[in-house]
Amino acid sequence: MAEDSGQEKTEEPTSKKVDDAKKKGQIARSKELGTMFVLIFSAISLLLYGPEIGKGLYNVMGRLLSLNRSETYDTTKMFSVWGYVADALIFPMAMFVLIIVLAAIIGNTLLGGFNFSWGAAAPKANKMSPMKGFKRMFGSQAAVELLKAILKFSMVAVCAIFLIQTFFDEILHLSLESAPGNIIHALEILSWMFLGLSCTLALIAAIDAPYQSYSHNKQLKMTLQEVKDEYKNSEGDPQIKARIRQTQRQMSQRRMMQDVPDADVIVTNPTHYSVALKYDTERAGAPIVLAKGIDEMAMQIRKIAKGNEVPVLESPMLTRALYHTAEVGDQIPDQLFTAVAQVLAYVFQLKRFKKGRGKRPTALSKKLPIPEAYKY
Repeated sequence: MAEDSGQEKTEEPTSKKVDDAKKKGQIARSKELGTMFVLIFSAISLLLYGPEIGKGLYNVMGRLLSLNRSETYDTTKMFSVWGYVADALIFPMAMFVLIIVLAAIIGNTLLGGFNFSWGAAAPKANKMSPMKGFKRMFGSQAAVELLKAILKFSMVAVCAIFLIQTFFDEILHLSLESAPGNIIHALEILSWMFLGLSCTLALIAAIDAPYQSYSHNKQLKMTLQEVKDEYKNSEGDPQIKARIRQTQRQMSQRRMMQDVPDADVIVTNPTHYSVALKYDTERAGAPIVLAKGIDEMAMQIRKIAKGNEVPVLESPMLTRALYHTAEVGDQIPDQLFTAVAQVLAYVFQLKRFKKGRGKRPTALSKKLPIPEAYKY
């Protein structure tokens, strides 16, 4: 996409891009780091268990070279000999192998973490393409691998020459030592030389691991357009989401307006706010807000109310308090119940008076009991 759009990949990869790459098996890996761990810990395990393995091999060799006649001709006797071999070698060999296995797991998961993907194991047609094969052979990655190979060969060769010169006298002296001391001594020299050669890879791994991490991050980088497209795909197109929200608001407003004729009273600001209230003992223990609005919506509520003969009363402070503290469909706050009760009482008395069932109520007080915290 970057090539098609002409944009450069300048943006850091998103978490979704990184997760998708992991699912495909694309994570940062350093073969040099894994190899270094395996070789160094192999040398360390050889230093730890090499003498025990050497003694075990010496004892096993002596035992196998001293078989008596009955052990030679009786096949059942051989099982006891193999048991002796197992007792002598199984523990040091098991520990030797265990250390190497743990080193291999740690070394290969230290960069990029543990990851298993069927996508990485599946065959890929592009791997069989001759043209892409030539690109890989002569690409930048191949050049880096060639430089690493030359560097490894040079460092190992120089280190090997240095180690041979260092241990040269001890190697020659091995022929003068007696068994099994010479075997153990030889294993010790071999282990230290092996460790020295393995440590030369530490410098290469220290360079390769950051480079592989950088290279992997560079491959995952995205163009600005890719980031925008991914956001649209995951979060939705902002324009579409805005239209959806607008449609939802319109539907909610239409439902709200349909409830206005059922209100007992409309309290107004009178110019900016309108709140429709209804007291239905079967639905709730306190009056509920059927509708509310400001400016044009407030005017529309008053228009519908007048068309359906719903009383409209001016009470600016109570209207603002109800608008800011109660949502449509909710009961009014307990702190405003007394003020709303006075309004509803006035409305109900006025309805009875109009039906000729009572006397005209006194005018509604302009100073309703509204707490200071609810004065807006």
